[in-house]
Amino acid sequence: MPDEDRTAYQRLRAAHLSAVRAALDDHVARLDRPRAAIERHRTERLRALLGWARERSPFHAARMGEVDPATASVADLARLPVMTKAQAQEEWDAIVTIPGLDRAGAERVLAEQRWFSYTPQGHQVFSSGGSSGVRGVYVWDWEQYVTLACLAWRWQVRADRATGVDGPARLAVLSAGGPPHASTPLFDVATDASTQTVVIPAAAPFDDVVKAVADARPTALVGYASVIGRLARASLAGELDVRPLRVSTNSEPLTEEDRTAIGAAWGAPVHNLWGSTEIGVQAVGCGVGDGLHISDDEVILERVDADGRPVGPDEPAARTLATGLAGRTFPFVRYDLGDEVTLLPGTCPCGSAMPRVAAVAGRRDDDFRYGGLLVPASAFRYVLGTDPRISEYQVHQTPGGADVLVVGSPDLPAVTTALVEALRPYGLSDAAITVRTVDRIPRHASTGKLSRFKPL
Repeated sequence: MPDEDRTAYQRLRAAHLSAVRAALDDHVARLDRPRAAIERHRTERLRALLGWARERSPFHAARMGEVDPATASVADLARLPVMTKAQAQEEWDAIVTIPGLDRAGAERVLAEQRWFSYTPQGHQVFSSGGSSGVRGVYVWDWEQYVTLACLAWRWQVRADRATGVDGPARLAVLSAGGPPHASTPLFDVATDASTQTVVIPAAAPFDDVVKAVADARPTALVGYASVIGRLARASLAGELDVRPLRVSTNSEPLTEEDRTAIGAAWGAPVHNLWGSTEIGVQAVGCGVGDGLHISDDEVILERVDADGRPVGPDEPAARTLATGLAGRTFPFVRYDLGDEVTLLPGTCPCGSAMPRVAAVAGRRDDDFRYGGLLVPASAFRYVLGTDPRISEYQVHQTPGGADVLVVGSPDLPAVTTALVEALRPYGLSDAAITVRTVDRIPRHASTGKLSRFKPL
């Protein structure tokens, strides 16, 4: 690509990152504010969002009915219908709130940009297949990006300040690398102007990833959970000599085996992030207590039943709805994330009053259906994710079982038998399972993510 494209982007991005660093102090301070103060802040943010969306978005105006944005509360959201993934893409032009911006224009940006770019109005346009595999087009405005970057990094900054560390000196970012995915702009963030960052494409051959990380000598690692987990195992095997002081995982579920490997390899605090291109950053781990702290000042999460009605904190939920308070250009209000979360009781040892959810193990889309039977992805993870001789895996559903690809040197007959037994309690009495080793499991061409489960 021409150097001028990258240079022009970097000039404006430098200004954007300065805005992020200027806003970080306030965002870090919010983590230790009393619960009542956070709720007041959230209510006013919600009213501002709803008021803007009602006036500027025909789609949202039609949904609001008798809800008055000027007096609305979090409880009033239950009076609005659920917003779905299909609606977000099919009703794009009725949702976007900026005159002159439409789906066709957003697609032109994606088609014509030769590197990440800003529109003349300062917007950024991204595309993602997401965990569901359905392509989506999203737009972030200037202030929204500032907020989302602060949400992604404030827990790490808080922890560094508490331990007397000014900030990571060298940050290695393992992400999609290039456009149109949002992960690189969001995670390639130097929270201190002196921090050096290097972006390493997660979809590159793993030997190349190991060499790039070794050359970077990072004091902090951020990126796809499965890649960092595999790097930790490489470190344990003596194939990688790095000593990160802090690890941040995102974009994929952080499995227990990956978390264990990270702890054994480096003993570094892990800040796991649960996010989406639509909402941005729903929750982040503090690196001290269990679970993830909800970004409760900028995101409203509703655990609901199958009909979209809120359920109590101790009741099971069918799905989770999210309202992103920072997204005014393309508002997501009561948006169905496709994830199920469980609230954690009590106060976190880190001292923050921000509520917590248990680590998100994956989306409902990862589960396999065989006629009337439902087999959760965890049945496969329990076997494949705990075998120390398997570094990566991918499960392809078949009509009567699954074809499984693994990287490593496991005992294939033993793994096959264990999977057959693991599926038996879910009604598959004699599942047809095949397991074979491969040198590499391809990642998504544009996002760099590893899709572990492929349904029929």
